[in-house]
Amino acid sequence: MIRKVLIVGYVWPEPKSSAAGTRMLELVQLFLQMRCDVVFASAALLSEHRFDLNTLGVVEKSIALNCSSFDEFVMELQPDLVLFDRFFTEEQFGWRVAQACPHALRILDTEDFHSLRHARQQLLKVAQKNCATEKEKQSVGPVSASPAELYQQMCAQDMAVREVAAIFRCDLSLMISEFEIELLQNYFSVPAQLLFYVPFLSSVANNERALPDFPNRQHFVAIGNFRHEPNWDSVLWLKHQLWPLIRAQLSKTDFQPVELHIYGAYPPPKATQLHNPKEGFYVKGWAEDADAVMQQARVCLAPLRFGAGIKGKLMDAMRAGTPSVTTSIGAESMCSGSQWGGVIADDASAIASAAVALYQDQIAWGVAQQTGFINLQNYFGRADYKCVLQQRLEGLANETAFERRKNFIGQMLRHHHHKSTQYMGQWIEAKNK
Repeated sequence: MIRKVLIVGYVWPEPKSSAAGTRMLELVQLFLQMRCDVVFASAALLSEHRFDLNTLGVVEKSIALNCSSFDEFVMELQPDLVLFDRFFTEEQFGWRVAQACPHALRILDTEDFHSLRHARQQLLKVAQKNCATEKEKQSVGPVSASPAELYQQMCAQDMAVREVAAIFRCDLSLMISEFEIELLQNYFSVPAQLLFYVPFLSSVANNERALPDFPNRQHFVAIGNFRHEPNWDSVLWLKHQLWPLIRAQLSKTDFQPVELHIYGAYPPPKATQLHNPKEGFYVKGWAEDADAVMQQARVCLAPLRFGAGIKGKLMDAMRAGTPSVTTSIGAESMCSGSQWGGVIADDASAIASAAVALYQDQIAWGVAQQTGFINLQNYFGRADYKCVLQQRLEGLANETAFERRKNFIGQMLRHHHHKSTQYMGQWIEAKNK
């Protein structure tokens, strides 16, 4: 039985700032629906936009890195299940949990495959390396590497070694992307029983009648936390190549001046400096109500050149009935075949033309909106993911010893990692004293 849950957060959840924050809050609410006592602990500083978990009855606990006080805390708590928020926290606290409460389930919420995103980012940098100007650099298209090519790039990274090792060490890893599951199974030889597909848990239903229609919407929107590097990179691509192309095409029509509104938490000065009303390029920053912002826009732009996981902004766009233009990486593991609520394109001119066509053509816009609704239901409404996850966790709790015996590689990695990390952590703690 799972009655007491400890979540070790990499950061405090910010559902209004990022898809990762939304995902974490969904998991918290799932455990509460399972009638579990939930404690959320994090070594991160309390953030400006964090969700107050106390309002849900969740106990919040600040913890310290490389400190034996965590051992005392978790030993006293004795949770039945410990959820690590991203592999970084498993590296820091996994060995401590294993020592203090060895029978507790250790679950990794990957959020997305970080080393995949990093590999794609490095491939983009390689492609930009010999560009002479910033405009030329920001005109390089999205990464198009195959799974085999991605594996070769990832094999050369310490991050991939660390992340895959953390997956092996845990009893189960929650995966948000089917593409990433296939990559881990086919190229990194991760057994299927260690991976569990569970996308966003919130309802995929939409309320079509309550949504603004085509004539009552205006402008383009791009949204995403500026601290997330793929989002910032997409802003640069928009600024230097895509928006000038879109604006040039729209200027040839009878449409009134159209604007691009860019929203996102924590915009740095380098982002706000791009704000230029004369170019119709508005850096708006934090959005208190991202759903309202999305519903007011006519088209969502999400030109991601690298990244991983599935994109919360594009889920929001489909729910809001807002057609989107994105790349193959943006739509990865988010649709069946070509069934997309908008257009998927990787060439700058194709992206611009698609954006303009959706903005101007009410019929095409309406078809894209309906396709987005259908895709939401067909792709993300295939199962009651809350129910199947609960069943998997409860089954795992009943068969923990048996499941762990099947994962000898994980046992081996836990042995060596825990020893080395334990001694390093103890050395840092002694040094700090």
